[in-house]
Amino acid sequence: MAPINDYPQRYALTGELHARPFPSLKAPSRAVFLAIKQPEDAANRDRSADLEHLIELLDHYGAPRPSANATHYYGEMGKYRLKWEQHTELVTYTVFSSDAGERAFDPSEFEVFPEYWLSKAPGGRITSALLRLLPRPEEDAEIADQLADWFVPESLAVADVLEGAAVVASDFRIDSAGHLRMAVFTDEATGGRRTGRIVQRLCEIEMYKSASMLGFSMVREMGPHLNALDIKLTELMAQMREPEGGAEKTLHALLDVSVELETLAVQSAFRFGATGAYRAIVNQRIEALREARFMGRQGFAEFMMRRYEPAMRTVQSTENRLKTMSARAVRAAELLRTRVDVERSAQNQEILASMDKRADLQLRLQRTVEGLSVVAISYYAVSLAGYLLYPVAEAFEVSKGLLTAVVTLPVVGAVWWMVRRLRRHLG
Repeated sequence: MAPINDYPQRYALTGELHARPFPSLKAPSRAVFLAIKQPEDAANRDRSADLEHLIELLDHYGAPRPSANATHYYGEMGKYRLKWEQHTELVTYTVFSSDAGERAFDPSEFEVFPEYWLSKAPGGRITSALLRLLPRPEEDAEIADQLADWFVPESLAVADVLEGAAVVASDFRIDSAGHLRMAVFTDEATGGRRTGRIVQRLCEIEMYKSASMLGFSMVREMGPHLNALDIKLTELMAQMREPEGGAEKTLHALLDVSVELETLAVQSAFRFGATGAYRAIVNQRIEALREARFMGRQGFAEFMMRRYEPAMRTVQSTENRLKTMSARAVRAAELLRTRVDVERSAQNQEILASMDKRADLQLRLQRTVEGLSVVAISYYAVSLAGYLLYPVAEAFEVSKGLLTAVVTLPVVGAVWWMVRRLRRHLG
């Protein structure tokens, strides 16, 4: 298993996280979010490995174990509180702590997950995030100063959410330790459950955003192959205009292109569908925050419109392009197949005409040799009749020559009549 930080981001089909109450924020708190996915065929993975990995983490902290076949877990883990959920294709860990430390977004916060435990993960990390939760200052300028120290101004997104319940911020950039950073400033009247829902929404936005970007990664890998197939398909369609030759060869090449396109469509169908679903969920979660502009800064929705939506439109465009190319290949193959059928019909007509001509020649030849056949048959028939009538001729003292002359005409007539009747019967 490769180190968890080296595994590329993957998509994950997940359900909605269950919000847990947060303690009232009188002092800075923090949360660490981690999502793990197996590299291949994660939907059909051995889920017991996920549970065993969770138990190993709980044993490390001496925390109670979950029940057998559990799909989610929430409980105390030393000085931390852990929420674990098992989804269709990934597993998520969210660790909460009221001890935030003086340094914001300290990479050591991720050490809540031991290094040896991470190395044994049944999969790789698709995303991780460090969240810092603080009481909201009286002056918004104090928030602006802190955000300027923590985030990159060019990509910073800030919003006042849930009618002033909190101010949330992130630049959606990966820091040097490989984590995303998010800050939450909660109003003193905001309860623990509402704080939990805000944290939940932020984790979901990052998780589904990262998951949907896997579709964009797939599209970038698919692009060169799709371009090559497009060029090949255009060339084959141009060859269809040629009046002579190569129709069947072109048809086979078109069928090969159609097979490749259908293979790409089958392999990418689920990923395209999942990307569209994740995109919708990201937008829904942002809408659920009911964000308002904070100090003239761009909000999460505006950030996604500028940085996230173009990638999603690229994925959708590639999906439509693949469908269009598949339809073009099918139509071209049908047209070329029709052309091949027409050419074969013309060849069959020529063959039938040639066969008719040969049959006519055979009939003429048959009529030509028919007279010779009558003579040959008559010759042998007269000989047989002579042998039969010679004793009678001797009794009447008739010579053999005279007897042969007498029977020749009747025999020839009988043979001619029989041959003619046989020919009429067969005709």
